[in-house]
Amino acid sequence: MSYDERTPLITTVRIAPQRRRYPHDTLRRFCTVSLTTTFIVIVILFCFPAGFGNLSAYLPWKSPYPHQNWPQSSGIEYKDLQKILLKTPDAKKTKEWSDYYTAGPHLAGKNLSQAIWTQERWQEFGIEDSTLVSYDVFLNYPIGHRLALLEKSGKSKRDADTEVEKGWKVKFEASLTEDVLNKDPTSGLDDRIPTFHGYSANGNVTAGYVYCNYGTYWDYEELLKAGVVLEGKIALTRYGGNFRGLKVKRAQELGMVGVVIYSDPGDDGNMTEANGYKTYPAGPARNPSSVQRGSVDYLTPGDPTTPGYPSKPGVPRAPTNGSIPSIPSLPISYLDALPLLKALNGHGPNASSLSKYWKGGGLGYKGVHYNIGPSPDDIKLNLVNEQEYVTTPLWNVIGIINGTVQDEVIVIGNHRDAWIAGGAGDPNSGSAALNEVVRSFGKAVAQGWKPLRTVIFASWDGEEYSLIGSTEWVEEFFPWLQATAVAYLNVDVGAVGPYYDASASPLLNELIYETTSLVSSPNKTRGHSIKDTWDGKIRTMGSGSDFTAFQDFAGIPCVDMGFRPGYDSPVYHYHSNYDSEYWMDKFGDPTWEYHVAIAKIWALMAAKLIETPIIPLNVTDYSKGLHRYFESIEKKLEDVSAEKDGFGKADWTSFAAALNDLASAIQDFGPVAKSFDVSAAELAEKLKEDIPWWQWWKKVALMIKVRKTNGAYKYFERAFLYEGGLDNRPLFKHTIFAPGLWTGYSGAVFPGIVESIDAKDWDNGAKWARIIEGQVKAATKLLEGAEK
Repeated sequence: MSYDERTPLITTVRIAPQRRRYPHDTLRRFCTVSLTTTFIVIVILFCFPAGFGNLSAYLPWKSPYPHQNWPQSSGIEYKDLQKILLKTPDAKKTKEWSDYYTAGPHLAGKNLSQAIWTQERWQEFGIEDSTLVSYDVFLNYPIGHRLALLEKSGKSKRDADTEVEKGWKVKFEASLTEDVLNKDPTSGLDDRIPTFHGYSANGNVTAGYVYCNYGTYWDYEELLKAGVVLEGKIALTRYGGNFRGLKVKRAQELGMVGVVIYSDPGDDGNMTEANGYKTYPAGPARNPSSVQRGSVDYLTPGDPTTPGYPSKPGVPRAPTNGSIPSIPSLPISYLDALPLLKALNGHGPNASSLSKYWKGGGLGYKGVHYNIGPSPDDIKLNLVNEQEYVTTPLWNVIGIINGTVQDEVIVIGNHRDAWIAGGAGDPNSGSAALNEVVRSFGKAVAQGWKPLRTVIFASWDGEEYSLIGSTEWVEEFFPWLQATAVAYLNVDVGAVGPYYDASASPLLNELIYETTSLVSSPNKTRGHSIKDTWDGKIRTMGSGSDFTAFQDFAGIPCVDMGFRPGYDSPVYHYHSNYDSEYWMDKFGDPTWEYHVAIAKIWALMAAKLIETPIIPLNVTDYSKGLHRYFESIEKKLEDVSAEKDGFGKADWTSFAAALNDLASAIQDFGPVAKSFDVSAAELAEKLKEDIPWWQWWKKVALMIKVRKTNGAYKYFERAFLYEGGLDNRPLFKHTIFAPGLWTGYSGAVFPGIVESIDAKDWDNGAKWARIIEGQVKAATKLLEGAEK
């Protein structure tokens, strides 16, 4: 052995095997390693952001991406998916589906055969996971009704047939029916549905009556200020101006004993008989005998006996006080209304003597002067309404295509039930379009498409009564929807005219503009898209269709859209027997191309939400919306200050301070929202980069960023839910949008603040301003946290 300067001075010489320190050294070492590893995993799990799926996907030997083709579509390319969705919807098919739906009555709770048929068609289209979901709900069905104009007679005899008081005779007996038209087969079906109101109260009342214009809150206020006696009277109102149930609600609050509602041709636009147009079916004007059925609930969505929870068999039932009327009501035609209106001629003030909102009645050419009344002492109305109230099943059809990302879901829906045998416009133009949307996605599945996000198709039942089917479903699956739902896309009336119309959460504005630019307009202007022929206005969400529970109860951004008639369009006979296949063929959409157009827009909008790696929502538009809404509050306050009593005697300084703080929060939110959208767009560009497999940590970091960004978009609208709900409306929890308290379908912004201003309750206004300020700040933090 040689030695040099690097040789150790001391060397270890092994003379025996190393002795183990402990008797069970190997076991102890194994336990130490296991416990340490477990501790590290626990730390990682604790520190790892929530909502990022299976952690194993983020390990080095795994891909963190949802599927191997991500961010491209799986199975087929996105552009090929778009081609399928643009080419599949077919005019003949939409007419075929409409022919089926409109062939007979399909009231809520009485259309099981249609539900099964819809389920079977969807399964044939390739959506195998299509099921029926039922609820036991509280509904009414018509038994009998009567409306008679009584005149005091000089003879004392009792007319047993008319059941009037002694000394009164029948001057006019309303038919309460719609004429059978030879050209329109639907109008003459043996099992056609009588005219009635959903959730109308049973009753037999005889009283004088008053013409109450549209029966809005403000119409009734004008009558009271004019000294018109309303208590104990029957209200004769016209449709329009507000939701029909609110006409009845306010009349009941004022001590009136019944309500009669008719359709006035003055609200029909240009195509009226007074303007020289023939009435339906010979022409586009309203048929004089047409009657608008509908619900008179108080805009409390869902089964009124199960507020806030699903109507499953055996659940407790609450009383309906405060959610449906206790006075009877009837819908009638203007043909039946004419004798009632004429009997008021010369009695009481004339409508022209009141505000501008009382002008525009369209029956002047028929001899109506639009006097208000009350009716003279020798004239009364006898109103009889007999309804059967039952608890009965209804059926939603739910179809599912499971996506790779299970906690991001798109819901697409339309209701199937109608007040009539027809319903070619409402709702079955939407139902026919929905079938084409489902058929289109079914074709994509057949060609190998696997959606990135889960898509749910819904055919709701019970919408017409009180948005029941959709609301009960949202209530049943509320926790899951809160955790997963990205958006809800609703089409109720799909095509009854040539004008595209949309209301939506501002988050979805850009998506609407993009998809409408991809679909050709069916009008005669070649080369133009729907966007090119549309005014571009997107209305604020209110109520009146199945988006309500999604938006106002669950905080899910929604779209509601369709093609509507305009001022110069043929009159659409809403909720009438004449909303029929014949009317659609002749006046509504003779080529059925608008049915096809709405199906294409609907499908493309869904596809963009389903397949785009970064959820295509836009918080900058929401910020702009908040600024506009606040400006409307400022304008409202200016109007209040201009009133005679101004802000009243109450001290409103705390309200003003709260509004200033809210304005500051909205101002601060703007740059954060813009920055977030810019970062999301930059992230989308990064997804196009090809990251080598061995740089797995970069993929993990990218995917975490994607999940955080999408999570912020998904949960953003939920930030504006207030658990206690609006004042006296606990089911309406959204503080930015709600149906108007006394308008109904039309949307109101900052409803808590607006209603407080109307009531001049400045303390309550301050409360709501503070609540919304906190929500805006929370939304700001949500975006800031996701952008880090």
